[in-house]
Amino acid sequence: MQTPEQDGDKAPWDGPAFAELRAWDQNWAATCLKMTTNPWTSVVLPRKLVELIGVALNAACTNLNPDGTRRHIRAALEAGATRGEILVVLKCASVMSIHSCSLGAPILLEEAKAAGVQPAPKKKERTPACDKMKAVGQWNEAWDPFYELDPVWTDQFMATGLGIYASGVLPPKDVELLSIAFDASYTHMYAPGTRRHIKAALKAGASMEEIMEVLKLCVVQGVQACNLGVPILAEELARYERKSSRP
Repeated sequence: MQTPEQDGDKAPWDGPAFAELRAWDQNWAATCLKMTTNPWTSVVLPRKLVELIGVALNAACTNLNPDGTRRHIRAALEAGATRGEILVVLKCASVMSIHSCSLGAPILLEEAKAAGVQPAPKKKERTPACDKMKAVGQWNEAWDPFYELDPVWTDQFMATGLGIYASGVLPPKDVELLSIAFDASYTHMYAPGTRRHIKAALKAGASMEEIMEVLKLCVVQGVQACNLGVPILAEELARYERKSSRP
């Protein structure tokens, strides 16, 4: 059986961690390797996009996995990705944090109303980025609550987001596939965004098979538990054995 390194480095595995795992449980390691490398061997998505999605899943603000981020950045570069393309992914990985407001702002409005609390008066401020998004039909009603609470900051955030998604560095379909990965990832599981980006991906020409590959890559990310835990287990077993052998 080939190791991830021998298989063209096409897996989300850390080589030494997988080698240790295989030594302990060869059958399960072989089965898991086949499943986890499937998105690389199926060639439904281009290798470069697979690696960019790997970067997205590992660098996401809900994950922040340094080893996986480095592994997939290296593989993305080898697959032909540019600095600009990888940087767009990292920018997207940063702004998905807006879902804290998508979740919390409606609750704040509801609970404040129930408690009879009113927001402080605000002077009218210009919100050109929000106005632009509304004018071109890109405004999401889920953003209304935090726009109501802080329109100036919301506009600053939307201007930041526009700088990413309007850059044209990545094709619209790839942006939507990446966005599905961010929202469907097991460290986030944001259902409204997953649905919105699946709908947008289909509209941008993505096939059901391509979207399913993205979801598979989200599942494959689970092996980070072994990448993290197997070396620690090996170290602690060795420490325990040394301790137990002392007279």
